[in-house]
Amino acid sequence: MDHLLDCGVSDKMTTLSLQEARRLAVIGQLLSAPEPKSVLDVVRWLGSIQVDPTNVVARTEHLVLWSRLGQRYRPQELDRLLWKDRALFEYNAHIVPTSDYGIYRDIMRKYPDVSRGERTRHRYIKQWLRSNAKLRRQVLLQLRRKGPLCSRDMEGQAAVAWQTGGWNDRKQKQVGRMLEVLSARGEIAVVGREGQERVWDLAERWLPADESSFRPKDVARIIMERQLRSRGIAKASQFSFGFAGRPRGWENILQEIIREGTAISVKVQGLKGAWYAHKEILNRQFQPRTTLLSPFDRLISNRPRTQELFAFSYRLEIYVPPARRKFGYYVLPILHGDRLIGRIDPVFDRNSGELRVKAVYAEEHAEPELGAPVARTISELAAWLGATRLKIGKVPKVWQHAFATNS
Repeated sequence: MDHLLDCGVSDKMTTLSLQEARRLAVIGQLLSAPEPKSVLDVVRWLGSIQVDPTNVVARTEHLVLWSRLGQRYRPQELDRLLWKDRALFEYNAHIVPTSDYGIYRDIMRKYPDVSRGERTRHRYIKQWLRSNAKLRRQVLLQLRRKGPLCSRDMEGQAAVAWQTGGWNDRKQKQVGRMLEVLSARGEIAVVGREGQERVWDLAERWLPADESSFRPKDVARIIMERQLRSRGIAKASQFSFGFAGRPRGWENILQEIIREGTAISVKVQGLKGAWYAHKEILNRQFQPRTTLLSPFDRLISNRPRTQELFAFSYRLEIYVPPARRKFGYYVLPILHGDRLIGRIDPVFDRNSGELRVKAVYAEEHAEPELGAPVARTISELAAWLGATRLKIGKVPKVWQHAFATNS
């Protein structure tokens, strides 16, 4: 990887092998060695980490950080950065750096008039807000007088119920829906958690009021550069997306950073289309690691890109009926170096302290010698979770000897 830039960035397009392209993707996601230094470094580099309450093994935000920081990651560190230091905050089901608040503030103020791709939904939200102006005032007044509060501690009734066409149309869900909308508008913020439940307060009491705003062009450039850097390599259709869709002028910004040499146009052998790599990632050394990935990990969240780069077909089967699941309810892919070599189907029983891996699956190309690092990584997951017992069920024949040796 040392000499990729020597291929000539000016007139002649750089050509990468498929393996080199995969390595750029892994480096960009901070999944190669050495491990990052801190939680804050990871979130700032990635830009955001998705939040999801599914806790079969651990919440996804914790799995994403463990995959990058290894055994030294402690969830208490994330809690400190969120709820004490306020160096991070939750927005739109993601954890983002508070230093980026100025980027999101304009999006918040314009919500729900910010995404050209969701016009029908946003028109509905605007109408629902107008119809429920009284409920909005009630929620904000309760937070101002009594906050911080959980949704269960607040009262209010919608004049017009939020219509989903399903179970969520119940009246008691309307306060929770208003909280979500007000959060997207930046009027309130998540300021803590009681178990799995969020604690809310007025944003003016939590987020920095003096944080400078950014010009739209600056926002477009920041999003473009950061996302390309954290993707490592991507097609134009695979990056430059913010919480409000693509910023205006993103095409012009892409051309600017290409001319400046920040984005390098590349061809990937065996793959169609034009790809772009970030100059900084091209200059980084690749050092392989073995780890497990959350189903929501950014490396695999774009399923077509995952298939194209890694020849790895992945589907989250939570909503698939049990009889039709191919691999399991909450399967974690196995990353070894620049390859996705298999997956595991784990459940952590917090009452008994047992991590049960119902099955380990190997891809067809996985060699026998990879069984040992996979077995070690599963043991590391169990240790990090604080499991007192590790039980492994079905293991593929190609790795059975390695797992027996490491048991």
